[in-house]
Amino acid sequence: MEQYKKEFIEFMIDCEVLKFGDFVTKSGRKTPFFVNTGFYRTGTQLRRLGEYYAKAIQSAFGMDFDVLFGPAYKGIPLTVATTMAISEFYDADIRYCSNRKEVKDHGDKGILLGSPIKDNDKVVIIEDVTTAGTSIEETLPIIKAQGDVDVLGLVVSVDRMERGKDTTHSALKEIERKYGFKTTAIVTMADVVEHLYNKPYKGRIVIDDTLKAAIDAYYEQYGAEE
Repeated sequence: MEQYKKEFIEFMIDCEVLKFGDFVTKSGRKTPFFVNTGFYRTGTQLRRLGEYYAKAIQSAFGMDFDVLFGPAYKGIPLTVATTMAISEFYDADIRYCSNRKEVKDHGDKGILLGSPIKDNDKVVIIEDVTTAGTSIEETLPIIKAQGDVDVLGLVVSVDRMERGKDTTHSALKEIERKYGFKTTAIVTMADVVEHLYNKPYKGRIVIDDTLKAAIDAYYEQYGAEE
């Protein structure tokens, strides 16, 4: 596993973004782990988060694209932080764009915040976590409505590696099959378990045998074939 992935897992724990316990996901599944990027709350945290996303984007897509699109609301700071990191570390000036939840009828009218999207733009979508592919169904029509654009793919922070809504494939693989573009994540839950299981971090075991059994049971029920 690449070093930046290990660092990102520990970073999520430090920021209390990755938590273990009893939770319910947006798709209604009871889960022993939860990822909430709303807990990135400081400038330093957002700067580092943008750097991790930038590394994942560079690895999966390169920097030959025009717009980084983040669905409202969590996607707004993600696009800003990541495009700034791309500018600093990869010398590429990527535009950022998000949607509004409500269309403005005065001033800067329209549904988009940040850069417009125009014909022939290459777009990468950025999200926090995709559990069952529900968010992309709302996001993609907004992007496509802006013009003849090329959506290169989707990057998320954590691949939960569980079944999507309609198949036995993971939500990310299901999105790839349905929409025909690539998906990637900074880390997968397999990476998380590999790095934390029965290994001390800051003096404690984050994933012990009991928690590992709960995670295994969750994947027996909801785990994807790929």
